[in-house]
Amino acid sequence: MMLSSHLASPPPPFSLRSPDAHPLLCTETPSRLLQRRRRRRDLERTGLALTVRARAGGAAPGEVETAMVERPRPSSFQVSRGRPTPLGATACVGGVNFSVYSSSAASATLCLISLADLNENRVTEEISLDPMINRTGDVWHVFLKGDFADVLYGYKFDGKFSPEEGHRYDASHILLDPYAKAVISRGEYGVLGPDGDCWPQMACMVPSDGDEFDWEGDLPLKYHPKDLIIYEMHVRGFTRHDSSKTDFPGTYRGVVEKLDHLKELGINCIELMPCHEFNELEYFSYNTVLGDYKMNFWGYSTINYFSPMVRYSSAGLSSCGQDAINEFKTLIKEAHKRGIEVLLDVVFNHTAEGNENGPVLSFRGIDNSVYYMLAPKGEFYNYSGCGNTLNCNHPAVRQFIVDCLRYWATEMHVDGFRFDLASILTRSSSLWDAANVFGKPIEGDLLTTGTPLSSPPLIDMISNDPILRGVKLIAEAWDTGGLYQVGTFPHWGIWSEWNGKYRDVVRQFIKGTDGFSGAFAESLCGSPNLYQEGGRRPWNSVNFVCAHDGFALADLVSYNDKHNLANGEDNNDGESHNNSWNCGQEGEFAGISVKRLRKRQMRNFFVCLMVSQARITVHLMGIPMLYMGDEYGHTKGGNNNSYCHDNYVIIYALPVFYIQLIASN
Repeated sequence: MMLSSHLASPPPPFSLRSPDAHPLLCTETPSRLLQRRRRRRDLERTGLALTVRARAGGAAPGEVETAMVERPRPSSFQVSRGRPTPLGATACVGGVNFSVYSSSAASATLCLISLADLNENRVTEEISLDPMINRTGDVWHVFLKGDFADVLYGYKFDGKFSPEEGHRYDASHILLDPYAKAVISRGEYGVLGPDGDCWPQMACMVPSDGDEFDWEGDLPLKYHPKDLIIYEMHVRGFTRHDSSKTDFPGTYRGVVEKLDHLKELGINCIELMPCHEFNELEYFSYNTVLGDYKMNFWGYSTINYFSPMVRYSSAGLSSCGQDAINEFKTLIKEAHKRGIEVLLDVVFNHTAEGNENGPVLSFRGIDNSVYYMLAPKGEFYNYSGCGNTLNCNHPAVRQFIVDCLRYWATEMHVDGFRFDLASILTRSSSLWDAANVFGKPIEGDLLTTGTPLSSPPLIDMISNDPILRGVKLIAEAWDTGGLYQVGTFPHWGIWSEWNGKYRDVVRQFIKGTDGFSGAFAESLCGSPNLYQEGGRRPWNSVNFVCAHDGFALADLVSYNDKHNLANGEDNNDGESHNNSWNCGQEGEFAGISVKRLRKRQMRNFFVCLMVSQARITVHLMGIPMLYMGDEYGHTKGGNNNSYCHDNYVIIYALPVFYIQLIASN
């Protein structure tokens, strides 16, 4: 994938459709111009291309001529106008409809790419979209008939390259459709592309009318939130180590093989860390501390929101990604058979395109000023801490997010979503305009970009959507811009929150810090100090002691300080205030009495979580959430920010002890 050169694109060719595009064309009369347009259209229909040029040598001022050039290679597809909805590539009777939103592009080209040409970084066929025929409003569209076997697609958009105005169009980039259902590039996890490229060209799967999956009558489980016991897990990390003894380690199928283990624990809901398409090689660099390579292991850097992570599939690129989709669906179906709901951790706060120096993959090249929250001179706001911020409350972007959530709920049968850095979803969009959002101006409206909104349009849409209001909605109610909304997140009566205050209070109390008895009692009773006044119930609190971000439970009782040297950042990354206690000695290797105390402390934390479960005490408490591996004392060696490790730091299991939870049923 090419990086933007940040240089202005060359001007588009002179167009007979715009006489103002070149001063020579302004001298033609309207009737002559209309004749020329008709002639050009007739010739285009016969497959002949025209160029416009000033006659050289003695040409009269203002006189132009048209010249027929070589007939292009015949298209292998029948091309027609298409329709603007639905967005994305849609299989229809006789062909495929392609539709993509771009409000400011001057031109759009559909690129068709065979699997063989993708590996060679070539485009098999380009189909230019006529703005007079293939554009409705801000949507470009076309319908193709033909053989799409082993054919992928992408887009090229041209227009202004003017970062200070928010536009970054560059027709040299092949861009991913934001609505693509699978993204194809490298087939094997962690393996570099051709010539060692970490960002080889990507392309989108073309859907087929015959892509059917046998759900065997699967239906949503629809557990009440008060009955949930959530298990946060990473698809690859859960079974990648040999100790998992799975036939398909590190994949969706590997998770299926271990579902019975979760059922035995009493788990009835798993929360999957990001499974949308991302690039695990994004941080690829040599780690001098461990002698291996850093990876984007966690996956909080989305490339495409509709596509499951293909390299989490044992099927790889088989059937151009369709088999990976089916493997994910199989995971959902098999989980439901065992009475386990599945939630997805979704990252609608930023994308993998980063700041102005990041790669151009999709959103930036399609409509940068719409998809990203921009400052007046085109700079990227960074409320995510990852270089950019998705412009969530822009009308087009919030519709995109709702469409995406609906797809995962209806087509993929997931039971709900946990929203990473969800407070960003409450911030006002770039060029905030109340009339644009609400249909009328608001008196005294002086909101600027990024201002927290009491009634964010996106949260309103999700909360009142006839499909989405029936699924689990969980907010991580803070962001890296300093907005902290635990207990105050806009909720419409249906949102739950990761209760970070519960985590902090319970850690302080269990390790013996004075002054936390009252706060601890409130935490065990569903945090009424946070949720009662807003009309919510205890089950709107997701209670946890440990999660992916921070210490594992065994490390929480073994380390006073973080030990993140393996990250290669001189231990400067990660949270320094962990409210942990090593029980008298730092690290794994300690005396017998210290180890005995650590085991007791871990049991204390588990007891706190389980007595905080709503179902046990007549619906007075919250929802408990466990972190993957804590049930047997998994350790990460004191690393509390293991985002970049696909190695023993993540998947090494130290069986300190094993706790069998009481089955929820």
